Amino acid sequence: MVKEYQSITMTRKIINVMEKVNELEKDIGHLSSAQKILLATDGSVTTILDVLKGHIDVNTLIQEFRESDEESAKELGIAKGDTINYRGVIMSHKPEEPLIHAISLTPIDKLDNNFKEDLLKADIPIGRILKKYNIESRREVTHIGAEEPNEELKKIFKTDSLMLTRTYNIIYRDEVLIWIKETFPYDLFKE
Repeated sequence: MVKEYQSITMTRKIINVMEKVNELEKDIGHLSSAQKILLATDGSVTTILDVLKGHIDVNTLIQEFRESDEESAKELGIAKGDTINYRGVIMSHKPEEPLIHAISLTPIDKLDNNFKEDLLKADIPIGRILKKYNIESRREVTHIGAEEPNEELKKIFKTDSLMLTRTYNIIYRDEVLIWIKETFPYDLFKE
């Protein structure tokens, strides 16, 4: 259910995921198996969280249309100024138990109306939307790391803990369909 779209030629940066996870562990200390899986997976994080915690809900913090800037246009393989959907969500098991903060950028012109409608309905995980429309896609992890939390993340997770983060692209028909950044506290998902 995704529109055919002529993209700008681009080179995507793909990393060796296990190498980056091992480097991160050397830098910050032990990572649990669950943390490693969440950072390294090329599958649906929603499904992994469903298995680890039970059914996951999504609470949308922000969703708006924006014009792509030079950086996001390059990342998404679109022209600068094209319309993207900017979405910030919290994936949680319960309202009082936030698990992952995620930001996604989606070029609107790459979506058909049904997919776009579900994306704009806000509180549906992207993984579930892809599954609903039987979109055969893959995920290419482009960054794994750790960063200090900003004020928003401190408030959401109620911690000053270092944040584990990854960015990845959802690839459909060899083009970037969606760019996603996921973040969660280092002190979460410990064994």
